[in-house]
Amino acid sequence: MTSQIRRASASVAANIAEGHGRGTTAAFVHFLRTAQGSLKELETHLTLATRVELTSLDRVEALLAQCDGIGRMLRALMRSLQQRIEREGRA
Repeated sequence: MTSQIRRASASVAANIAEGHGRGTTAAFVHFLRTAQGSLKELETHLTLATRVELTSLDRVEALLAQCDGIGRMLRALMRSLQQRIEREGRA
């Protein structure tokens, strides 16, 4: 479980970085969606770790709150970039 949590959390950052390096806004949005999926995977692993009693909810609550905040930032960034794509398409 620990390795899955580490892999999912690293995947969030790696997908954001890879998308940013792709050079197009559409590609960046695609990789942000993938990062968001990895974030949801991380949240799931954290929740499962509490359910199978590998850790306590007290230890995971702060991490889940951080996941929620990162998810909000990802969604806002995707929304902003999607609006940029739509504006450029009309220009």
